[in-house]
Amino acid sequence: MSKKYKKKIILLFVIVICVVFVISAASFILSPRGKPLPALETDVLYSIVEDSDIICRLGDRFWSGLFKDMSETDKRYSHMGIIRIKDGVITVIHSEGDSGHGRDYVNEMAFEDFLKIARAVGIFRIKDDIKEKYKINENQISNLAVEYLGTPFDWKFDMTDESRIYCTELLYVILKRLTPELELTTLYVKEWDKYIIPLDAVSTSEYFSEVYYISQ
Repeated sequence: MSKKYKKKIILLFVIVICVVFVISAASFILSPRGKPLPALETDVLYSIVEDSDIICRLGDRFWSGLFKDMSETDKRYSHMGIIRIKDGVITVIHSEGDSGHGRDYVNEMAFEDFLKIARAVGIFRIKDDIKEKYKINENQISNLAVEYLGTPFDWKFDMTDESRIYCTELLYVILKRLTPELELTTLYVKEWDKYIIPLDAVSTSEYFSEVYYISQ
C-alpha cells in the first residue's frame, strides 16, 4: 500500500471521527437532559391552574440556559406561556422558537406536552386588585392570546415589530392592549443594542402573584 493511499485512508478516518463527534455533541445539546418533574407533582398543577394564568418553566434545551441567564433577579425560568381552559381542556398558548419541530410560531399545545421538558414550573396569576383597577375580565388574557396564534417567532427580538413575537413579548403586547399602563420591565442588552423582556419581568412583576412553584 502506497504512502499516498495510506494518507487518504487516515484523512477519511479523521473526517468520519469528526462527523461522529459533531453529531454526538449536537444530539447531546439538543436532546432532553436531567430528571423530569415528578408525575405526582405535575398532577397537582391540573387542579391549581386557572384560565389566563401565566406558566413559566425551566427547559432542558441548549437555548434554555441562555434565556434563563438573561434574567437579573430570578433565574428559575427560561420560557413562558398562557394557560387556556376551554370545555375542561387545559392548553398553553406560547411563542416557541422550535423550528426543528415545526413550531417556530405562536402555537397552542396540550398542557402535558408543555410540561414534558420542564425542570421547574411556576404558576402566576394576575392580582385581584389589578383586575379590578383596570377592569380585566377572567378570560381576557387567554382570549387575546388566541388572536396571535400562527404569528411567527421573532428571532430578532424586536419589540417594535409585532408581526413577529417571542415568548415574553406575547404577554407584553397583550397587557398593553388591556391598558397602556400595564407594562413589563425591559432590559437593555448592549451586545444586541436593543431592549428585551426577560423572564423575571414576568416572575417578579407587581401585576402577578406566584401561586405555585415546583422544581426537580
